[in-house]
Amino acid sequence: MTTLIHEEKEVTTRTMTKTEPPKWLLAFWKEIDDKTFGKGFDCFTQDATCNLGIADWHGREQIREGLRAFIDTGFTALHEVVEYWDGGSLKVFRGTVTMTPDDKSKPVVKPVMTHFFYMDEKDPSKVRRWFGSVGPIQF
Repeated sequence: MTTLIHEEKEVTTRTMTKTEPPKWLLAFWKEIDDKTFGKGFDCFTQDATCNLGIADWHGREQIREGLRAFIDTGFTALHEVVEYWDGGSLKVFRGTVTMTPDDKSKPVVKPVMTHFFYMDEKDPSKVRRWFGSVGPIQF
């Protein structure tokens, strides 16, 4: 990885490897898909932050509860990994999520997702910052 300063902005070059998604990521999505919201969230540090769409959640428990509240709006999710790229302290995920409304009169939607996971410097097995986008979604 190379870091340069260019016109007051940091420019970083990073090698990314396309690989199979790690167990922690699959366990995290499974917790959401199964609506269990348990140990899969242990991939986050206690003080992790998440910016998912307009959400601005601070701390593992707020991330867990924010996602639970979103899912509880009346649908079931099924996440699918399309690509996973590992760049050391940065992990990038691209996929889709099939969102099936509880109200069967509404259509199933399958928006695309892109997520950036920045790992903790002290414990690189944990996510410190999560930036993600899903959508657009419309039932």
